[in-house]
Amino acid sequence: MKHRLAFLSACLLVLHAVPHLAAADRPNLLVITVDDMSADSIGAFDCKLPGTTPNIDRLAAEGLRFRRAHVQVGNCMPSRNVMWSGRYPHNNRVEGFYQVPNPGYPVLADLMQQAGYFTAIRHKVSHSTPYSPYPAWDLVLDDLPDGSKAHVKDAASYGVSTSRGIDGAKAAGKPFCLVINIADPHKPFYAQAGNGDTIPDPHVPSRVFTSDEPPTPGFLFEDPVVSKELSHYYSSVRRADDGVGHVLKVLQDSGQTGNTLVMFLSDHGMPLPFAKTQLYHHSTHTPLIFRLPGVTKPGAVDDQHMVSAVDFLPTLLDLLGLKHPDGMDGRSFAPLLEGEAQDGRDLVFKEYNENAGGSRDPMRAVHTKKLLYIFNPWSNGERIMATATTGTPTYRRMAELARTDQWIAARHDLYQHRVVEELYDVEHDPNCLKNLLDSPAHQEELAKLRSALESWMVRTGDHMLDVFRHRDDPAVREAYVAEKEKAAEARKPKRGEKKAARAGKKGAELISLETPASVAAGKTVTVTVHHDLEAELGTQLVHVTFKAGKQARRVDRKVVEVSGSGELAVSFDVLAEVPDQLVSFAAFIGKDYPSSMQHLQTDPIPVE
Repeated sequence: MKHRLAFLSACLLVLHAVPHLAAADRPNLLVITVDDMSADSIGAFDCKLPGTTPNIDRLAAEGLRFRRAHVQVGNCMPSRNVMWSGRYPHNNRVEGFYQVPNPGYPVLADLMQQAGYFTAIRHKVSHSTPYSPYPAWDLVLDDLPDGSKAHVKDAASYGVSTSRGIDGAKAAGKPFCLVINIADPHKPFYAQAGNGDTIPDPHVPSRVFTSDEPPTPGFLFEDPVVSKELSHYYSSVRRADDGVGHVLKVLQDSGQTGNTLVMFLSDHGMPLPFAKTQLYHHSTHTPLIFRLPGVTKPGAVDDQHMVSAVDFLPTLLDLLGLKHPDGMDGRSFAPLLEGEAQDGRDLVFKEYNENAGGSRDPMRAVHTKKLLYIFNPWSNGERIMATATTGTPTYRRMAELARTDQWIAARHDLYQHRVVEELYDVEHDPNCLKNLLDSPAHQEELAKLRSALESWMVRTGDHMLDVFRHRDDPAVREAYVAEKEKAAEARKPKRGEKKAARAGKKGAELISLETPASVAAGKTVTVTVHHDLEAELGTQLVHVTFKAGKQARRVDRKVVEVSGSGELAVSFDVLAEVPDQLVSFAAFIGKDYPSSMQHLQTDPIPVE
């Protein structure tokens, strides 16, 4: 094995994939991701709260940390598909949360399986490939050995899944490629109810943080409601770390640690305002760690090179000695694992297109060591961005305080409406609080960033190129966004279409919504979910979305469990100021939108 690793190390120096290695002579691959975790929530990445991540910190001490690593996208399915395709979203076509059948390119699972690896995945199965189920996974690890479903918040179950994957590879006589996606700290946070209250939670982390412990990120604001939610978040961070500990313990016990490349990262930042579903610094900064015994040096830190998710697949292929497929946008940074330097690592490009509900709020960004430039063609002063964080107690508190606090009101307005262009000095203002777009001292650098972004759009065939070139023309921006919104709407199931064939009852109506005739601004509105599920469907999730305005922009979403026949009341807080004085509701039943069995959209309801 020492000879094999030495050979791999030597090959890295010449920037080439290792040629002609048999599968049995290649290292195993273990990818561990956490869901919605900001980089600075981890001790090894300068978390200000002690004790959040002892297991991840230990992994970092044994491997190489990249301090300037970013993902491309601030939400899950598009972000993960960049990682495992090596292509930007506008090229892999996974711009939102929908299926892309026959994508026309291979992803990590294909390439590893074709190279003789045993491929297995736990959690985020439908979000990790262009469509699902995906044939290149030899084993999906979502079930426990007794056949029951593993709970995504059960930290120990991720160790069980890892053990199953290693055993499956051993039985097949192949090296393993395991992608273990830990569900924390994605909402729901540990012991947190939708209204922010603390509730019983059987999946207790090894340490529970109290509301007086967490530091408040600079992009938020000091408030007891925020502190309480952050305590739930950091307890979930610790639970994710518990899961990482179980995974690494199983790997150690298997005797495969010395022959396994371990890669750790988060898919994007924390699910709170100004992080998730954005392109700010803390939205995309990921805690990237590699450990490959004999190649990476323990405790090594790369704080010079900027790498991003589009580079992950070509890098892994080089490290494992596999040929690159044609058409990837990314570039391997394998030499950096040896401590070498690499030119052209002084900026990354980022993009956002669509949220989980199909709402289009397209953005592009270029991020350097010093500056971050963001272009938001959807911003017109009226349109409200549909983010994934408006349902949080922190956001609701921000909306409440915005009525009386001038600074929070300005932040709330930016959160909802943004501006067409933003420029931040992330070297001194990583929280992106001061827009320097009109700063005379930054005009030369701004011009360079705009030019770099345009060149990238040309080089990668970005469909936003023309609107970026006409960014000062509101009509061009509106036409572009309208076109993309129309395409997103066309992908949704048409009203009246049913997907109940899986229930053996084709055309059946599994859920319906009962809504009030009108709602009152600043009050609570309740919608009733009527459900009629046959026994074989068991317990299902119903996702109810509260929307505002003519554009039906998402304001809040709540997820409830239903079974059998009955009804369930779901309540939402109505904002004091509602766009167009209209609200509406949508709902779907299933674990996620792409695989939903039924989708409903109500007509607009007036706000009094």
